[in-house]
Amino acid sequence: MVSNLDMKKIIIIISVLLILFGTILFLLSRHQNISGAVVSDRYTFTKAICNETNFCQDYEITCEGNNTISITPMTGAFIQHSESWKDKRTQEEKNKLCG
Repeated sequence: MVSNLDMKKIIIIISVLLILFGTILFLLSRHQNISGAVVSDRYTFTKAICNETNFCQDYEITCEGNNTISITPMTGAFIQHSESWKDKRTQEEKNKLCG
């Protein structure tokens, strides 16, 4: 036989679990449109772009899919390397932006 105290504990536990389950479903449903498809393929990253004198500056690059939306220099994020410095990235890595 279950006492009143045990029954109250069971009801509280079930209530908490239902609230958690409902909250999780609500949060998951907010990240999709009605069809369930992803709304945008937009992303942003930073990249150092260097010139022929080894002056490198960080840029914030915004992409949508394979298309470049913007390239914005980051203020104060730069370095002047010596003449003997060699960028270890491949030419493809240096030139690649979005996609």
